[in-house]
Amino acid sequence: MGGDGNSAYGHKTFSRSRSHFRDRITADGQGGRPVEAGRYRLVVSRACPWASRAVISRRLLGLEEALPMAVADPIQDDRSWRFTLDPDGRDPVLGIRYLSEAYDRRETGYPGGVSVPAVVDVPSGRLVTNDYQQLTLDLATEWTALHRAGAPDLYPAERRDEIDAVMAEVYRDVNNGVYRAGFATHQKEYEEACTAVFRRLELLGERLAGQRYLVGDTLTEADIRLFTTLVRFDPVYHGHFKCNRWKLAEHPVLWAYARDLFQTPGFGDTVDFDHIKRHYYQVHTGINPTGIVPLGPDLAGWLSPHRREQLGGRPFGDGTPPGPVPPGERVAAAGRPA
Repeated sequence: MGGDGNSAYGHKTFSRSRSHFRDRITADGQGGRPVEAGRYRLVVSRACPWASRAVISRRLLGLEEALPMAVADPIQDDRSWRFTLDPDGRDPVLGIRYLSEAYDRRETGYPGGVSVPAVVDVPSGRLVTNDYQQLTLDLATEWTALHRAGAPDLYPAERRDEIDAVMAEVYRDVNNGVYRAGFATHQKEYEEACTAVFRRLELLGERLAGQRYLVGDTLTEADIRLFTTLVRFDPVYHGHFKCNRWKLAEHPVLWAYARDLFQTPGFGDTVDFDHIKRHYYQVHTGINPTGIVPLGPDLAGWLSPHRREQLGGRPFGDGTPPGPVPPGERVAAAGRPA
C-alpha cells in the first residue's frame, strides 16, 4: 500500500502501481539475494492488506526469528510509512525514521511511491523488494530450510495451477476491486467495480459452501489473500469504500469462513483492527476529509462459533499450528475483539 497522494484518493481514477523493486530472495541466491537468517528485515503495516499477507505467512511458517519484522505507524505523513511506534521514532535495527530512507538508498526518483510490505537488507540498509505478489510465494517455497518444524505447505506444487487461478480472480475482483470502488471518481466506474466485488464474493460463497478452504482440504496462499480483504470488509470497505450491498456478517458462508480463519492461529492473532480503522479513515482524506473514525462495528462476533469444522479439512495438513505469538509482536488490546 503506497503512501503518497493520499489526499488525491477520490479525486483521480485509481490505478494500482506495479511493484518497482522486484529482486527475489531465493534458496540458491540466483534471484538476486540468498535466503539467510537475520539478514533481512520485513517492514509492514498491520493496516495494509498486502502487508498482512506477509505477516500471516511469516507466522504460519515460523519465520519470526529468521525474518525479523518492523511495524510502521498506521498513520502516515507526507513521507509515507514512519517508525513513530518505536522509541525515538526510529526503527531499532535499521536506524531510520521513514521507510523511504531504505528506498532512497536503493534508488532515487523511483516510481510508484513507498509501499509495504518491503524487505530491507540490514547490512546495507537498502530496499530489496516491495513485490507483494511474489514475496509470500517465496516465503513458502524458497525459505523452506528456515521453516519451523510442522510448517504447512501453503503453495503445494500439485495445486499451484488451481491456487493461481483462484488468486487471480480474488485479486482482480476482491482484493483490488474494493479499492477501485472506494477510489472511483465517476458513478459508472464505482458501480462496475462494486458490482464485480459482490459478484465474485457470491461465487466464492458458493465455492466455500461445501468445502472448508478455497483449494483442497488445507490452508493455502489463496485463503490468506482472501482473508486479508474479508477481515477489513465490515470495518472499512463496507462504509469507507461504499461496498455496501451487504455486510460480510450478513453472508452466512463467507462470515463463517472468515471467522474460521480468524480463530486459526496465525490469522486473527496478527490482525489489529485499531490500526486498520485509523489508517483508512484518517489517511484517505480525499474520501474522508473529516478524519473521523467510526466506533463500530462490534468485533465480538469474530470469536463466535463458526462450525466450519463440520466440513472436515485439516488446516495445517500434516503439520501443526504455530506456537504462541512472540511477546514483542502481540496486538494491543485496542486492536483485538474483547
